[in-house]
Amino acid sequence: MMAAQWLMVALAGMVAGCAVGPDYKKPAPVPAAAAAPKTFSDGSTNAVGWKPAEPAANVPRGAWWNLFQNAELNRLETLAVTNNQDLAAAVARLDQARALAAAGRSGFYPTLTAGGTPNGDVTRSRTSANQPQLGKASGTSYNYDTFTAPLYLGWELDLWGRVRRVSQGARARYVAAQDDLESARLAVAAEVADDYFTWQAQERERALVADTIAAYRRSLELTKNLRKGGAVSDLDVAQAGTQLHSAEAQLPVIELELTQTRDALALLCGEAPMDFTVAAAAKDLAFVPAVPSIVPAALLEHRPDIAAAERRMMAANADIGVAKAAFFPTVKLDGLAGFQSIGFDSWFNWPSRFWSVGPSVTVPLFTGGLNRAHLAGAQAAYAETVANYRQTVLGAFVEVENALAAQRLLAEQWTAEKAALVTSRQALAVADNRYRAGLVTYLDVATAQAEALSHERTVAELAGQRQTATVNLVKALGCGF
Repeated sequence: MMAAQWLMVALAGMVAGCAVGPDYKKPAPVPAAAAAPKTFSDGSTNAVGWKPAEPAANVPRGAWWNLFQNAELNRLETLAVTNNQDLAAAVARLDQARALAAAGRSGFYPTLTAGGTPNGDVTRSRTSANQPQLGKASGTSYNYDTFTAPLYLGWELDLWGRVRRVSQGARARYVAAQDDLESARLAVAAEVADDYFTWQAQERERALVADTIAAYRRSLELTKNLRKGGAVSDLDVAQAGTQLHSAEAQLPVIELELTQTRDALALLCGEAPMDFTVAAAAKDLAFVPAVPSIVPAALLEHRPDIAAAERRMMAANADIGVAKAAFFPTVKLDGLAGFQSIGFDSWFNWPSRFWSVGPSVTVPLFTGGLNRAHLAGAQAAYAETVANYRQTVLGAFVEVENALAAQRLLAEQWTAEKAALVTSRQALAVADNRYRAGLVTYLDVATAQAEALSHERTVAELAGQRQTATVNLVKALGCGF
């Protein structure tokens, strides 16, 4: 009857209990001195009609790389999602957070443990002949055995919400780990696309330099033939040879860059570099997905890093409640039951049973400032998470602005550079014809060839940069368009 009464008291205490510490309230995403932007600008006078919304990192992102309509990129992204070891580590961290969340929930339930060994506690003891008895030494000692099979029951009454705050913090960190996994997936996918487009541009650049070397060899042969006929001087031959060898020296540099980029892709895809290959892209390097001028207001809601930062604020806020609960008494309901006997043959007889049940209260009278220090540390940790959250949001604003500006400005540079390439090719044709007619020296041809090659390489680089800028925009948004 007494046990039932104690249980009713415990349940009443739990129902009436409160959770100390502040309830979580989401702070403003930017400091009071600043204001969240209503729209994002691409660097021009016209603002782009995009504005931020509440983070919702659980919104599916899908295979955003399909925007580029590139089968080889799709294959590499599939490899990375399956084999990347950074993602495997992020999955393992998520499993750890899930286990910790389960551990936090376990505090709501009583604990039941058996004795020290599977068969109970068995001891052999000897008393002291000089132990006190009626104020004198007993004068006798004796040996005896004790056989005990105990069961221990313990249950903390969550009067102050300590267990609830612990569970809240663990749950928030678990959700943050989910968001971290999404951040890792987004980062790996973006890096794969970035490296692949860089590799494409380098491949195009290598082909351009190889074609240029072949053209320079023909120019050198022509110059040598003209020298034999006395139409040009040895200086022209030397200039043609110098230009050829300079171009040949550029090829190993590009080959090294290609190897490094390919190996980086292999690492991202979780494969050994010696067995990894990248297929040549059939699509025009200039292809860039169209970026809409206006999208729905859910701009930053896909950003998993913002959602993770907010969840960590929630966890840190719960830690304050845990620290405050340490100032209050800890009330537990303890129970002990089992069988005990001095003989093995009577160990589990019904008369050998015993039990006890009752509350235990631990009051922190003096801790040397330990609890105050823990509370101050928890409050400072919460302030840190608020600053980190705001920094993440502000960083997202900057990334979106930069990505939008890159979209517009690189497109303008691409258009101008292509026009410059057309005129440089025309200038090269004129210089070559004038040289063949003996009207100019080879220096004019070499200058025109170098200028045309420079614009060819710049166009190839800009093609990769434009695609990379689109990838950066996807990463800044946290999703595709």
